[in-house]
Amino acid sequence: MKALYQLAVVSVAMSLGMVMQAAQGPAPAAGGRGQGGGRGGGAAANAAAIAEATPNAGNGALVGGSTLPDKPDARGWGWQVKALMNPATPRPLYNKAKELLLQDKVITSYTISTFNPELYCEVGKHFDFIWFEMQHSTMSWDEVRRMLLTCPNVGGAPMIRMPDALESSIQKATDLGAIGIIVPTVDDALEARDAARFSRFPPFGRRSSGGGSFGQVWPGVNYRATINDNMLVTVMIETLEGVANVEEIAATHGVDAIILGNNDLSSFSGWAQNDPRYQDAIIKVHNAALKYGKYYGNAGSQYMRGYTVSEGTRMIQNGPARDGWTPPPGGRGATGAAPAAGRGRGNLPEPVEEPVIGLPGGLQPGTAPTTPQGRGGQK
Repeated sequence: MKALYQLAVVSVAMSLGMVMQAAQGPAPAAGGRGQGGGRGGGAAANAAAIAEATPNAGNGALVGGSTLPDKPDARGWGWQVKALMNPATPRPLYNKAKELLLQDKVITSYTISTFNPELYCEVGKHFDFIWFEMQHSTMSWDEVRRMLLTCPNVGGAPMIRMPDALESSIQKATDLGAIGIIVPTVDDALEARDAARFSRFPPFGRRSSGGGSFGQVWPGVNYRATINDNMLVTVMIETLEGVANVEEIAATHGVDAIILGNNDLSSFSGWAQNDPRYQDAIIKVHNAALKYGKYYGNAGSQYMRGYTVSEGTRMIQNGPARDGWTPPPGGRGATGAAPAAGRGRGNLPEPVEEPVIGLPGGLQPGTAPTTPQGRGGQK
């Protein structure tokens, strides 16, 4: 199995026209990891590698790779997702994020990684979906359930970034009332299949019937008859294995959106996010999502503009609120009001966002933010 994974990594690197140096991979661009003689030879080695990659002249002023992203045909983005919708399902959907995607809008989120009902009730009014972070946090399933019950159907769709794609985990997420799951580090179609089938009831999927708080979170709707269409299943491509298998992943029945784990893909590949080889990898993911009628996104608002994939980006972790609302710096606020000072327990400061690896102007490792950061880490 290990040998097959290694072969897949080599194959995708060759197919994208990416050449790795024999002894070591290039480090991210100036300001990123490896600078100043660190791992990978520093900024000079990376600059030489980027020059070798030769971006496509058609990119113009946009950051891109050696290829150009495919353009949508008359069917547009998400044509397969739209085709699978049951005409009897009431519209607009109670999943605000999925409804906006079906209307060809861009959706953004706010990341919550600690128990804070006041924060959830406030930010849920302003964002398209709430990204409950269960991969990189110590939050419990019950803490997420209690937040959802504090203000049912607040607006933004509650979605959980899962710790894995196991049936037991997906069952807990759906039973407590989440109407979207985000599965990280998906390397193959089997993981994508599990994400899709365990999050929906038969005959479409294999979600088990059981108890839970979903009826209290979504009162007044025919939940059993409508949840399959309201469920938003998102898988994350964060490794070169995932890039190599992205066509099969994108073709998987029941997957709605495919987004990049931008920092992890940069970390696992060794390429900075402005490296044309990295851009070729994400363009490959972009094109697969478009080809198979899914939605494409990125785990960073920097991809909303200035990149060849920006035009096709439909789903963003974090990003601006739809109504222009911004969280004030500091600690907690009263229930129903904007938080006065951050969203941790008590007055603990919020975690700083991860650096945007290798991008000029981004927060780089080892540097402190000049202004307070309002959200949890991007991935």
